[in-house]
Amino acid sequence: MDSPQWLREDEQRAWRAYIRMHGQLTALLNRQLQADSGLSLADYGVLVELTDTPDGRLRPFELQRELQWEQSRLSHHLTRMQRRGLIGREECPEDGRGAFVVLTDAGREAITTAAPGHVEAVRSLFFEGLTAEQVTALERLSTQVTARIETAAGDCAEPA
Repeated sequence: MDSPQWLREDEQRAWRAYIRMHGQLTALLNRQLQADSGLSLADYGVLVELTDTPDGRLRPFELQRELQWEQSRLSHHLTRMQRRGLIGREECPEDGRGAFVVLTDAGREAITTAAPGHVEAVRSLFFEGLTAEQVTALERLSTQVTARIETAAGDCAEPA
């Protein structure tokens, strides 16, 4: 077995800074949402995906793909959200075994209430202090890394 190609010192600093930033940002955004609206960051993510569709409904596998969650995590989380009245489930007429996850009126109200404070927190914690050039560079970098991840994930996929 070949020895690993260890990160250079500058790569190690950049990676650790990214991990630290991601952890702190996620924790702060989660606390802000909880305090302001009673939603978790995970709840918010599900609700965003549902509100981004014209009819407020998606199949669970579509949510799983968009959120990049394991099936069991998604299933448990959707059950908790359903108990709280944020989402519902409807049968899929085209697939008798399938179902839709549906945004409820309470879910729409919850995200509508939570969104202004969440956006303000994202702006103040993340974007304020960045230049337009840095935002553009961040988008380019994120898109480039995401494309590499998607390629690697495709390479690891099991053949059908």
